Amino acid sequence: MRRRTSLLLFLGILSFFLGIAYSLIYRTSDDLEYTEVEEYTEVEARANLPSEAKSSTLASKDNIKIKAVGDIVPGTNYPNNRLHSKKTVLFQSVKPLLQGADFLFGNFESTLTNYPYSSKGVGGGLIVPFRTPPSYTQLLKEAGFDILSVANNHSFDFYAQGFKDTIQNLDKTGIKAVGKKGQILIAHYQGLSIAWIGFSYLDNHNSINKLAKAKALLAKASKRADIVVISVHAGAEGTDAMRVRNQTEVFAGENRGNLVKFAHAMIDSGADLILGHSPHVPRALELYKGKLIAYSLGNFMGYRTLSTNAELAYSLVLEVELNKKGDFVTGKILPVYLNRQGIPYPDRQGRSIKLIRQLTQLDFPKTPLTVKNNGQILRK
Repeated sequence: MRRRTSLLLFLGILSFFLGIAYSLIYRTSDDLEYTEVEEYTEVEARANLPSEAKSSTLASKDNIKIKAVGDIVPGTNYPNNRLHSKKTVLFQSVKPLLQGADFLFGNFESTLTNYPYSSKGVGGGLIVPFRTPPSYTQLLKEAGFDILSVANNHSFDFYAQGFKDTIQNLDKTGIKAVGKKGQILIAHYQGLSIAWIGFSYLDNHNSINKLAKAKALLAKASKRADIVVISVHAGAEGTDAMRVRNQTEVFAGENRGNLVKFAHAMIDSGADLILGHSPHVPRALELYKGKLIAYSLGNFMGYRTLSTNAELAYSLVLEVELNKKGDFVTGKILPVYLNRQGIPYPDRQGRSIKLIRQLTQLDFPKTPLTVKNNGQILRK
């Protein structure tokens, strides 16, 4: 009897420890990323303003100004060379539109690496790999970018090595990348802490399709920051995908997420500004509980890479002013148009203004926003 009791006790203890070992070994990598990996990248931000304006303008500012653009591909050298012979002309015409903000944000939809092997092979059909030389980081810095999202469907075009190289090469020039799984980028500026989190529809990044985990990450950011900005790369693509609907979007057989559900859930949980990209066309704006949602900023640059047919060439720089609580104060659409090569120019015709105003009225007729003819965005 005594031996039997000892044996049962031994087996019970053994089962307990085997259970713990099993849970550690077979816990999914996604669970590990969200529960055990907390990366807080902190940076002391510097305003993207002319030097002569800094001392007089910033000391008395009550609001924070953010400028944001959509997808950026400044050319690729894979599988063949599609780089501009004079790369400095790429941002030349739109540089004035990018100035004058406390933060300039964009989605970098390429890689900055020399890694020779692509996870997409040499491409074909909708499978297109992008690789931009690391030297282009200087071009991005000179354009004024402070923060670039790397959470998109091209960030792993050259495997994990290319993703790592992209982040490191941006960091070398002082541009902060956001989009690693579990990462919260916190920028300290004029006594405020602004957190940035990058999402996409893919499991390689923080995914909009895993809402509970997205909320948990946002909760961590809200504890550390006064304002939280969400970058999200999701939604179907193309001119047939300009409308925003409260439903799951599917493109090329992929679940691209429900952007309305995600954006509303993020704001309900403490986010202050949602900056969307991926559809390659501008989409509607919405003011939800005093917070601005830009459902898609369209293409901003796609030199010999992104299509510029019809509304795919309609672009913009979105200017947003938030108060210290993250509430939307005012904004402006600075219209941009891409030429056939995908190079951006200021658009005197204001095509993106007209399009976004129309889409906002169609998709969110009750949202308390007015888009003026000059692009100004006002609360009703």
